[in-house]
Formats: sequence, C-alpha cells, structure tokens
Amino acid sequence: MRIATTIFLTDETITPVRLAHQLEQRGFAGLYLPEHTHIPVSRETLYPMGGDLPPEYARTLDPFVALGQASAVTERLALGTGITLVTQHDPIDLAKQIATLDHLSGGRFTLGIGFGWNVEEAADHGVTWSTRRELGRDRMALMRALWADEPTAYEGEFGSVQASHVHPKPFQRPRGPVVGPRTLIGGAAGPKLFTHIAEYADGWMPIGGRGLSESLPKLRAAWESAERDPKDLQVVPYAVQPTPGKLAHYEDLGIEEVVLQLPPAGEAEVLRTMDAYAEYL
Repeated sequence: MRIATTIFLTDETITPVRLAHQLEQRGFAGLYLPEHTHIPVSRETLYPMGGDLPPEYARTLDPFVALGQASAVTERLALGTGITLVTQHDPIDLAKQIATLDHLSGGRFTLGIGFGWNVEEAADHGVTWSTRRELGRDRMALMRALWADEPTAYEGEFGSVQASHVHPKPFQRPRGPVVGPRTLIGGAAGPKLFTHIAEYADGWMPIGGRGLSESLPKLRAAWESAERDPKDLQVVPYAVQPTPGKLAHYEDLGIEEVVLQLPPAGEAEVLRTMDAYAEYL
C-alpha cells in the first residue's frame, strides 16, 4: 500500500520545498494539498467537521504554486490536489495550470477535484450553489477538450471553447473516458457523486474513509454500469488519521493508496509526525 500525505500548507507552516524533500527522503509516496482561495468573515455555512473553522483554512497556500516548488526539488514524489475547487476557476486557465504541472513533473500529478462546502466562498466566485455539481462536470468536459491531442471545440451549458492550439498537453495519456492527469473526485458517498466518478474520473477520494464497506459495492455497481473496467477503479481514502487496524481494513478492501493527515504546523512538529508515521511505510 502506498502511503501519501496531505497538509494545510500556510504562510506559518513548514515550507513546500522542505516538506517535499523530507517526504521523498523518508519514502512517502506523495503529497496532496487542499485549496481555499479565501474565507469570507460573514459566514453562514457550518464547518462540516463541527465546531469552529480552523484558522489554517484562511491561510492556505495556492496548491499549484506550492506543488510546482515541490516538483522542482523531487524526482519520485507524487503530487496532487485534495481537492481543487474546480467550479471556482476559469476552466481555460485551470487546464493550462494542470497540464503544465503534469508536464513539468513527468506525469506525477493527480487532480483531486470536489464541489466544495463553503457557500459564501463559492458565491464570491459566481457559483450558484444548486448547480455546482453540473458546473463542475461541465468545466471538466471543457478542460478535456483542451487536453485532447487534436484541436477540439466544446459547447456546454456553462461554458464553451473554440477548437484551439494549446500546449503543453498533460504528460499522462487518455484512458477510456478520462483525458488528462489521474483524476479523483472527493465527496460524500451517493448516487450522484458515483455517477460523476464513473463518467469522467479514475476514482474516488473519500475523506477519512469511514463506511467504505457499505459504499464501495455501490460505487463499483455505478462503475460497471458505465462499462468501465473494474480493475481500473481507484479509491484513495484521504486525510486519514492512521492506525494499524484501519490500514489493514483498507488493504482488505483492495485499496492501494492512503493519504495520511499531517498537522498544519512548523517544521519540527511536521517532521515528528512523519517519523511517527514511518511504521506504516
């Protein structure tokens, strides 16, 4: 089982360069970074985990800039987002960022996407909350058109692009309905999410990984209904607080990668946590 990590990198934590170097040196498989552009002060949306929203949410570094630094100082470490709030981006600009990072890293990038939870943040980006999933699907389709080998036009409900010359292309090659880098969709289990995963992704990124014994058969059924090859489905539990029993359970379910949560802290505390996780490598 591959053991990757995630962390809220901020202007107060360990730096991306130092973190990436230490992760690769210790043998961790990857680094995934979250995204929040801003956190409006007058919030009405409750924090999904309960209690007050932790301060690091308002201090996160831009994941693509930070992962670009991490890519430059590593050779093997996988790089990913967990998650990109795809509805909050101009899809033409985002497609260029993603393709560039995947190209420069030699295909080490995983695009984790999601539809968000903070209504106020999304509203400032012009997102209508009730249509955010359809908007995300549309933007992914537009980006796939830009990543296609030949100039490809796209006309969708929310956006369009002319057939265009655009490079670099993502390093990773098309596979089935998926064009671009490895793509995982985050979110709570449900038929709508599983339909999206089966339509245009490589798999699912469930936060915490609870309830997988019940949800995985439903995801696999949606996957096979879309005529996807069962062996191609990837499930990557995300932001996991590890125990030996938990990781053994994931392994029994056929899961091949787990993303462990690092603290949003300075270098000394992060390195101590990495050393504590070494038993799982």
